Amino acid sequence: MIKPRLAWAITGSGHYIEECLDFLLTLDDVDLYISQAGEEVLKMYGIDLSDIRAKMPVYRDKAASAPPVGHFYKGHYHTFVMAPATSNTVAKCVLGIADSLVTNLYAQAGKCRVPSIVYPCDTAPEMETTAPGGKVMVYPRRIDLEATEKLRTFEYTTVVDNVDELIIKVNERLKTLK
Repeated sequence: MIKPRLAWAITGSGHYIEECLDFLLTLDDVDLYISQAGEEVLKMYGIDLSDIRAKMPVYRDKAASAPPVGHFYKGHYHTFVMAPATSNTVAKCVLGIADSLVTNLYAQAGKCRVPSIVYPCDTAPEMETTAPGGKVMVYPRRIDLEATEKLRTFEYTTVVDNVDELIIKVNERLKTLK
């Protein structure tokens, strides 16, 4: 029997992506999943995938059926983290749409009762966020905020509002597994 790992997904949001990656790279026993948009965003921020690959396996969104999701059914993962998550990905998850690698991972985690921790990019009516050129203010739409609130009600899902809370919730989860 293999030791269960943490599955982490990055979508196309740059919302504190560097801080999320800094934390991710401190963790052991992690598989990283990157959406096509996530790959584009990493390039915009000048983040080299080879540095990440040196630390952990990296799966990219290249197949229509998202074959790696089968790992959830084999007990390969104890936790799924989606950070940062775009408003598009959050909306799809709320509607039960699993048409990409990341949304399929979230759906399968839920079906296998594997806890998910999600850090959406839209959590407040006014927010500071990171862009490739520095910090900017954004004003999420009501529909995006409503999707984030709806996701908070989902079973096996914890929604966090900032990187500090993400770190706390992931570490709490890892502590319960020891």
